[in-house]
Amino acid sequence: MDNSDIQLKKGNGRGCRYALWSVGILLLLLIGGLLYLLLDELQHSRQQARFFSDAARDASFQVKAGPSQAIRFPTSGGPYDQRLGYTAMPGYLQRLQARGYAIASQAELSDGMLALADHGVTAPLLPLGLFLPYHEKDQTGLTLTDGYGQTIYQSRTPQRVYADFNALPSLLVGGLLYIENRTLLEKDSPQRNPAVDWSRFSKALVDKALHLFDSGYRAAGASTLATQIEKYRHSPAGRTSSDQEKLRQMLSASVRAYLDGEDTTAARRRLVVKYLNTVPLAARAGFGEVSGIGDGMWAWYGRDFAQVNRALTGASVPVAERAVVFKEALSLMIAQRSPSIFLNGDMKVLEAMTDAYLRMMARDKLIPPALRDAALRVSLRQQRERVRLPVVAVVAQKGVNAVRIKLAGLLGVRRMYDLDRLDLAASSTLDLTLQQQVTAELLRLRDPEYARAANLNNEYLLQQGSPQGVTYSFTLIERTPTGNKVRVQADNFAQPFDINEGAKLDLGSTAKLRTLVSYLMVVHELHQQYAALGSEQLAAIRPSASESVLRRWAIDYLVQATDSSLTAMLEAALERTYSASPGESFFTAGGLHTFNNFDENDDSKTLTVREATRRSVNLVYIRLMRDIARYYMQPAAASGETADEDDDTTRREYLQRFADREGRTFLAGFYNKYRHKSAEEIDALLVARARQSPKKLAVIFRSIRPEAGLDAFTAFLARHLDVRQQPDAKTLARLYDELGPQRFNLNDRGYLAGVHPLELWLVAYLHQHPDADWSELVRASTQQRQEVYQWLLNSKNRAGQASRIRAIKEIDAFKQIHKGWKRLGYPFDALVPSYATALGASADRPASLAELMGILSNDGVRLPTVYLDKLHFAAGTPYETSLTQTPAKGERVLPAEVAQVVRRALAEVVELGTARRVAGAFDLADGTRIPVGGKTGTGDHRFKVFARGGALLSERVVSRAGAFAFYIGDRYFGTLIAYVAGPQAGDYRFTSALPVQVLKILAPTLRQRLELKPG
Repeated sequence: MDNSDIQLKKGNGRGCRYALWSVGILLLLLIGGLLYLLLDELQHSRQQARFFSDAARDASFQVKAGPSQAIRFPTSGGPYDQRLGYTAMPGYLQRLQARGYAIASQAELSDGMLALADHGVTAPLLPLGLFLPYHEKDQTGLTLTDGYGQTIYQSRTPQRVYADFNALPSLLVGGLLYIENRTLLEKDSPQRNPAVDWSRFSKALVDKALHLFDSGYRAAGASTLATQIEKYRHSPAGRTSSDQEKLRQMLSASVRAYLDGEDTTAARRRLVVKYLNTVPLAARAGFGEVSGIGDGMWAWYGRDFAQVNRALTGASVPVAERAVVFKEALSLMIAQRSPSIFLNGDMKVLEAMTDAYLRMMARDKLIPPALRDAALRVSLRQQRERVRLPVVAVVAQKGVNAVRIKLAGLLGVRRMYDLDRLDLAASSTLDLTLQQQVTAELLRLRDPEYARAANLNNEYLLQQGSPQGVTYSFTLIERTPTGNKVRVQADNFAQPFDINEGAKLDLGSTAKLRTLVSYLMVVHELHQQYAALGSEQLAAIRPSASESVLRRWAIDYLVQATDSSLTAMLEAALERTYSASPGESFFTAGGLHTFNNFDENDDSKTLTVREATRRSVNLVYIRLMRDIARYYMQPAAASGETADEDDDTTRREYLQRFADREGRTFLAGFYNKYRHKSAEEIDALLVARARQSPKKLAVIFRSIRPEAGLDAFTAFLARHLDVRQQPDAKTLARLYDELGPQRFNLNDRGYLAGVHPLELWLVAYLHQHPDADWSELVRASTQQRQEVYQWLLNSKNRAGQASRIRAIKEIDAFKQIHKGWKRLGYPFDALVPSYATALGASADRPASLAELMGILSNDGVRLPTVYLDKLHFAAGTPYETSLTQTPAKGERVLPAEVAQVVRRALAEVVELGTARRVAGAFDLADGTRIPVGGKTGTGDHRFKVFARGGALLSERVVSRAGAFAFYIGDRYFGTLIAYVAGPQAGDYRFTSALPVQVLKILAPTLRQRLELKPG
């Protein structure tokens, strides 16, 4: 090989080495560049800023008219979304739409927002829907406004928040960042992603890897303030349940951080504000769930928000005061890691951790040593124990309280606490100004001097009793196309109880209004049955002994009437006459009763129904109710004649029902007597009921313990008989054998024992089934209740049977009457089956009377009662939805002719009758006459005990009430109640004249706000 070849090879070797060196250098430069870019990205987040800001830019929403075709509600069940009602909104909207509300506008999400919600930013590799990115609210809650936009109620959660970063005390910010994220607010990286702290994240990954090999190794967390907020707001139960959930938190926080662009300086400051305003700090009894430092300082340490901020920022605040407040605030920031454990325990661990941070902060020159030393002397536990529970104020405005209750019912929210935390603004129908004016007037009526000046000390008003003891409740409703809107619901009762809807009151003769409607509905039914028949057909319907008076009157009227229209027949029905005499006794409700008139001057009169309505005459309405009940007790057959219900089969069915009903009544009394008693106590009570004799006691024992032997029988008699009455052994054996339960039926055993047969059966059953409840006893005694009334079923005394059959027919009749009352809004599930129901014995509620008055004023069409006409959920969020009340679909529940005739009769009550005090009170200044009508009622509720002969043994006063249900003009109606509860009611003698006079007092105030001029 020559030298040239050698030189060539050497040159080639050097070239290869140069090439390799070049490649190596290039690789090192590339790696270095990549490492530089990576480190730069970790520090400055330039690429993240570009990526996430692009994603955020495409995520938007816009509120548009009508229901949205592109909306997503949170389904993960995060505490924030649950508390503000976002998770439950689909259910709320469904309930509201089913109750007459329609979506007026709703948020529509952009495609980018939908994409983030459905599969996030990691699709298609890892579809992971994110929490919707928008600027969330730190503070929200229920807001109620009246019909004119004035705020009538507002609840805010949390109650104490910082408006912005500049409002934060620097000590508070420094403490938070020292504990959670010391580099969060550094200014050298304006694009930094606050959702990830890469150093902590890397350490967490290493710790997690070590945890795989050592299960006892505790891995450090990597959460930043941004991810913590996402977690406690939106993750299920506010927890990180998996690595995937942690990734969702980080990605959601990242997109949210770049909502306003690549520069996150402002977003990072907002994170500090949001965290301090909303960090969960457990719950405390009397305060509820606590969120945010402001509310936390109040609930856990009793610190006023202004006091906290002054102590942390004031230049002249003593070090000792600042130290106490700073240590308390610092402890809450530390406690957020496990607030229920740290704050509800003995606080030793929290105290130690707080002291450790104080020392470290002083070491790192974040707080001065003097502040540290003063804070170390503070006991957190002692500070916590000084807190006093807040006094929960009763909502003064009953109308507002009623609106909240109605809203909770609309949404299906069970607790007012939960309702008040919803992100919801609702427009009520109340008139705040009028509500306040009426409430003020009702409160003034308790002042004796003011009551005297208002002429409330006259006869039938407050001549007896103090004005201070009378509660007044007033409701005013306006009929509109969207329903009956409640404008005023006020009272002067300084308690949360709602008299208007929460009470069962004896409202006296207001029941005559319901009775009058029932009467005219009977006439309407009879008109439907017979009006189309000719005179000859009507004349062919022969009278019968059992035919009801009303049916015969209707037939006779139509035979001779020249005008057979319904209105004419109804007017004629009002002219029918009845005696007002109290001299007759009435068999009703299973007994004989007498009644009296309010005015004795009426006792000798015979009055028309119209006159009796005007004057509220009791005996006329007792007899009218009797005729109504007998109408339903004697229905017509298909031929138009009275049906025959006197056959043996029908009679037996009625008697069996009587036996079952009366048997239940006796059984209920015995059940209440023996319930919750031991076997020995039961035996002692039963034996005391019977006269002590060996034979009676033998029957009792053999009935209640049929399986017991002779020894137990002997011991029982020895325990309950005097020594001188003890039988010998032979007699005991004979009694035991002769009086066995198989020898006598239940009736005979009861007779021999001297106790009611059902009482004997009940005690025997309770011995065998000591845990039996009422329902079980009723089921088990079905046969026995019939057995003890076999004497009635087999009796030849048809008169005795007839009275019991009549009692059952009367009960059936009142069930029919109740159906009619219920259709018109009567609030209770049954009527007392007595003619006294016409005088108020079945009670009523003011709200239900107002509903009836609304039906009458609207020609028999019932409209829904509306407290809320607009609802606005989640304003400024991707869930924003507004709803409005749709035009009401009225339900006809009375013929228009019936409503009109009743309304004219009620106008006469005001013009000529018991409510004439208020006549002309609403006439306008220009002389325009405003029609007013109504029905008065006085309830004097007393519990009386009578002897067998009818003598009064005792009397207990329960309450006294005066009521006036009214309409004003063609749009307004309502009720006014005067009420006194308890024994003090016996000191009063006021009648329904009192609420009528109070309405007259309110008239000038009402006239100023109501649109009374006829349209």
